[in-house]
Order: sequence, then structure tokens, then C-alpha cells
Amino acid sequence: MNMTRHLLSLSRRGLLGTGAAGLMLPRFAHAQSALGGGSAAPAASDNGPAINVSGAQNAPIPIAIPIIGDPTGAPSSIGAQISQVLTDDLGHSGLFRPIDSSSFVPNSIVNGVPVWQNWSILGAQALITGDVADAGGGQLRVEFRLWSVTQQQQVQGTAYTTTPENWRRIAHIIGDVVYKQLIGENGYFDSRVAYISEAGPVTSPVRRLAVMDYDGANNQFLTNGDSMALSPQFNPTRQQLAFVSFQNNQPRVYLFDLQSGRQTLVGSFGDMTIGPKFSPDGNSLLMSVSRGNGAALVKVSASGGGMQQLTDSSSINVTPSYSPDGSQIAFNSDRDGNQQLFVMNADGSGVKRISFGDGQYAEPAWSPRGDLIAYTRWGAGGFSIGVMQPDGSGERILSQGFLVESATFCPNGRVIMFYRQTPTISGHDSRLVTIGIDGFNERLVPTPTNASDPSWSPLLS
Repeated sequence: MNMTRHLLSLSRRGLLGTGAAGLMLPRFAHAQSALGGGSAAPAASDNGPAINVSGAQNAPIPIAIPIIGDPTGAPSSIGAQISQVLTDDLGHSGLFRPIDSSSFVPNSIVNGVPVWQNWSILGAQALITGDVADAGGGQLRVEFRLWSVTQQQQVQGTAYTTTPENWRRIAHIIGDVVYKQLIGENGYFDSRVAYISEAGPVTSPVRRLAVMDYDGANNQFLTNGDSMALSPQFNPTRQQLAFVSFQNNQPRVYLFDLQSGRQTLVGSFGDMTIGPKFSPDGNSLLMSVSRGNGAALVKVSASGGGMQQLTDSSSINVTPSYSPDGSQIAFNSDRDGNQQLFVMNADGSGVKRISFGDGQYAEPAWSPRGDLIAYTRWGAGGFSIGVMQPDGSGERILSQGFLVESATFCPNGRVIMFYRQTPTISGHDSRLVTIGIDGFNERLVPTPTNASDPSWSPLLS
């Protein structure tokens, strides 16, 4: 088999091209806490979060999210949009149950304070209120308060000052604050996803690198699709992507700076290069390079120097993924006859096979929590996305389909995104999908074109 085709079958595709700027993250003038109180709101209740994660999965937290108005209480168009994004963020997480606003009792906020009985009769355990005001100088001030209806007290109060076009990111940040206060863990709403966009004829599709908010909003195409590329990967410490581009039909590793739009060459490392994946500190890259009839895993600095070979090339070793602490690497290899998952120490020692189920395994992705490794598996029953513990125990399938691949974890490790491809009369349909690590709450993520190869960023704030 042609080595390039063989390596591509062991890893997965992706594609892109050149140029894009103006992707700098919005900056906020300031954030103020403990609104209206004399002291700062605690990071969490002394009694812990309202409901733990396992409890919220079984019984999502009922939360009321009225439309955020202006300081006089009048409706605000931006406030309404913020409320809707908050409702979507919290509801789509599967841990909250936003209460239908049509059931709200009128005049249930008096002088900025909830009328507790009116919210209690709806079964609300939590309530979000706030207002949006012109702060002058082209700035917007968004204030929100989180209330415990069961304890009849304010839990959090914060104001953000930013430009009006950043209202959506403010909504995601508020959602993460609510998630943290009520669940006791960091959220994942203020994050982005890089992916490969595919459009045009099946025989000659245009594939571009794209980036968007985690929920599909604010989509931006970063490249023009002139050159094939593979596997965008977020740097865990900065707004930067790594990828392999086939400009002039030669595989080269590049970095793309999302703040400046500048693309820089890391290097050319062989006839075929698969990867790359960042180290947890963002300063080095793991990748697979072809050597003879096999492929070796290597580590290089993000500037391209200091190559260190971690495996030999007597077999095909691909798709490496660091553990969150950087001490171990999961990867895919056919060294035992077919494709399976292995874990080794970061220096290449102590290799241990961890997959033993029916079929073949590929594309391990280590959870940022360190407790799970997601993977792609295929066999007689088709393709599956699953998770297992780093020692190979506790394996479970989350989703199946004609083709499901390229799992990536959200920043808190509670949700996985992957792509699902289905055949059509004219070719195929390829879409991004999220699912909880419990196998529930599978949702389609909207993209303007076919999409594949997602990579989830860390939290932006």
C-alpha cells in the first residue's frame, strides 16, 4: 500500500490554505464583583455547589432566566440576546433546565430583588437577573446577578464593560460563572473550536481551516483552501493552531496565530507527517513521520528544532496525545498486527497496550481532567466514538454511525465533540456533534458547510 495513503487511513483528514487576520479576542475594560452588596460574593457556597454533577445529570437544575433589560427595567434587544445565549448554554449542557419564560409571573423583580414566592412556585432553584446600559465612549455595561431561590439570597453579582459587539462572549462568560457556582466546576462556554470546512464539488472540494465559538456562532474561515492540510490543533496555552499543510504537495507543519492571522513554518519532517499535537505547556509538538515502511513518533520544539524520536518505525505509530500533566502519551499503532491504542511515558519508555475490544482503535484524545481517553473504533458494526480509562478499563461506547471520528474534549472534560459523516446521493454529509461523556445529550453543532476534524480550545477567560 502507498505509505501516504496508509498513514492517512490510520489518521484522519483535514484541509486548509492561507491568510486571515483580525481574530484577536475581545478585551474587557473591567469586571466588578459583589454588585449591590458590601462584600464580595464567595467563589462558592460554604455548603458547596447546589447540586453535584452526577445529581444534575439525573435531575437538571431548574433555573429561571428572564430577559435582561435596561436599568429602568425596560426591554433591551442586546439583553434579550444575552438571555437567549445563556438559556442555550445552560440548557444544552444537560445539567440545567431553563424554565419556560411564558410561565413567569409578571413583576417578579421589585427594586432589583426577586419576589421569592413567584419563583418558588415555578420550581426554580436558581435565578439570573441583570441589566444592560450604555457606559459611554462606545462601551456597554452588562450587569448580572445569580440568585439562590431555595436560600433566598444572592450568590454572585458581576458587571462587565466591553464594546457592544462582544455581547455574545459576555453571555458565555456569565454562563461559565453560573456553571461554576452551581456545579462546582469550571464551565466551557467561553471557548472556541477549530475545524475543517468542506464545500464545492465532491470530486474537487474546497477545504478550509475555520474557527468558531463552541456553539457554532462567529464562524470565520482562516484559509482559502488552495492547499490541502491536516488536523488543526489548538495550543493549550495561547491562541494558536498547529496543522500540516500540503503546499506544493509537500507536507509541512505550520503554526497559525489567531490574534495576528500570521502563519509561520515549523518545518518539513518527511514524506508524510501526521499530527501535530501540542505539549501541555504549548512549547513543543508531537507528530508522526514516515520512515521506510513505517512511521515514528517524534517530538520537536514549536519553533521546529530539537527533534527527539520517541518510537522506532518498525510499525506505524500515529495520532499521539499527551496526558494533561505531560507525563504520558497515548497513541495508535499497528505493532500488534492491527491498529490498537497504547500508552507510554513521555520519553518513549514503558509502552503498554490499553485497547482489547473487538475491532480496531485509533485517534486517542486525552481528557483535560486526565481521567478518560476518547477514541475512534471500527469493525463489523461500523464506526464508534468511545471512552476508556487510561489503563484501558471502563470502556464504553458513546455514539455510533456510518463514520464517526476525531473526538476532542471541551475544557472541563464533560463534553466531547466529533464529526459524523453520512452518505448522500451526491456524496456525503459531514457535521460536528457534541455528546456528554455519559453518552447522553447528543447535539448537532451548526456550521455553514460540511465540517470535520474539530479541535476544542481551552477556556478563553
